[in-house]
Amino acid sequence: MRIRRLAPLAALAAGSLVLTACSGGDTEGGGSDGAALESLTVMSPYFSAVPPEDDDAVGAALADLVGMPLDVQWVPNAEYGERTNVVLAGDNIPDVMVVQGKDQSFVSTAEAGGFWDLTEYLASGEYPHLVPETPEVQEAASVNGKVYGIYRARDVIRTCVIIRKDWLANLGLDVPETTDDLMEIAKAFTEDDPDGNGEDDTYGLIVPQWPGGIGSSSPYDTLEVWHGAGNVWKDDGGELVPTFTTPEWKEAVEYERELVDGGYINSDYATMDPATWNEPFLNGKGGIIIDVQSRASQLAGLFKDEDPDTYDEKVELVGQLEGPHGTYALPTAGYSGFLAIPKTNVRTEEQLEQVLKVLDTLNTKEGQDLITNGIEGETYTVEDGYAVVPPEQAEYQEQVAGSWAQLGMNVPGTLNYLPEPETEYDQELAQERLDLQAEDLQNAVFNPAAPLISETYMSQGAQLDLIVADARVQYLAGQIDEAGLDAAIQRWRETGGDQVTTEINELYAELG
Repeated sequence: MRIRRLAPLAALAAGSLVLTACSGGDTEGGGSDGAALESLTVMSPYFSAVPPEDDDAVGAALADLVGMPLDVQWVPNAEYGERTNVVLAGDNIPDVMVVQGKDQSFVSTAEAGGFWDLTEYLASGEYPHLVPETPEVQEAASVNGKVYGIYRARDVIRTCVIIRKDWLANLGLDVPETTDDLMEIAKAFTEDDPDGNGEDDTYGLIVPQWPGGIGSSSPYDTLEVWHGAGNVWKDDGGELVPTFTTPEWKEAVEYERELVDGGYINSDYATMDPATWNEPFLNGKGGIIIDVQSRASQLAGLFKDEDPDTYDEKVELVGQLEGPHGTYALPTAGYSGFLAIPKTNVRTEEQLEQVLKVLDTLNTKEGQDLITNGIEGETYTVEDGYAVVPPEQAEYQEQVAGSWAQLGMNVPGTLNYLPEPETEYDQELAQERLDLQAEDLQNAVFNPAAPLISETYMSQGAQLDLIVADARVQYLAGQIDEAGLDAAIQRWRETGGDQVTTEINELYAELG
């Protein structure tokens, strides 16, 4: 097996060349004579300090598993976007490449025929390990309903409520089940001295300055989904409307303003550095965080560093809350990029089927274990169903996680061994996360426009969404009134939002 490294790139302008490089991709002629592939070139980012060596054990084992040599072109993650454009504009295009998102160049290239449309192949049933565990994720990863890559799965449900467990106990409060309960707990954490120090020095919800716009999984977005506003877009009688044009969104914003007006949220929510989000929770100033489940484990670990005897009394994890109109859970997109197959070298259906069989094999339990954990019996052992890494293999395991794991798709679900939790409490917390993910998935509100590519949104969307997101914070702060909030939404419409809505609905109608 040969593993090729690519050196870091200087900045290069390549945007317009991507389409030129791939638009000639056809199933006849070109860079291949149509013979069976004897090896597979793959381009992937890596996050580890260095990429795998030429004689890497995991690479050799993967080649044995899939039945052909793998020639992996490792690219530092920081350089990967530039490298992708440069590679597609050149003559040395890999057979398979990690594509990190549906940016404009990828979408244009795919729709021009530069990548294989895998929709029918994946629906054929011939590749059982490429059948998605969650079909909505594959749809979200598609381009207007067409699948141009095998998505790299990520947790679909991550959002949760993290609460100071000891504060709940001190005040005799139960965990929240509804948004009304959350408000009452935030009020109690602010007014009822939850730490028992006799001082008026605590508050409820901790929210940092949020760097993204509408639909960036902020605590505000979560509260709005719980209120029934939808996830970025909402189907209103067969027509998609932006969530912030719904009455449920306005209702949620009033809920958020009640938190602010009551002092139940940190006063610097508009300016607080997100890098310091944990600090008020750890130092006993704030008691509630709405964020990803992994933050609960992180906080528990930080409490453990301070006091391993009491850390299990500090963090409570709660799933999605029932809102005034029902129970709705905010999912993630469920994927982080995908493995796409350019047509430059993979030019026939027979060659494509070879590649898909390799990717199918990488999604088996054996493939997932190799990609994620390394070599069983050498780099890790299995104890009580968990992967245990010996201390002498810890550095190598970090390299596996930072390199080979980038080829992990886990389309049929996570089949590999999970790392062993350090303590019984850590195991309970990890299991609680899995249980909440399964439970909240039943109420997940997926973004119905996720597959749809609006040309106007591709060029203006980030700026458009900030118009409303900024106005939301201004409204919470009392800097503008409801008329000012409505004016911001109207400005969104007039500066491109209405055009985005038209384009999205035209595509939505075609998608059926």
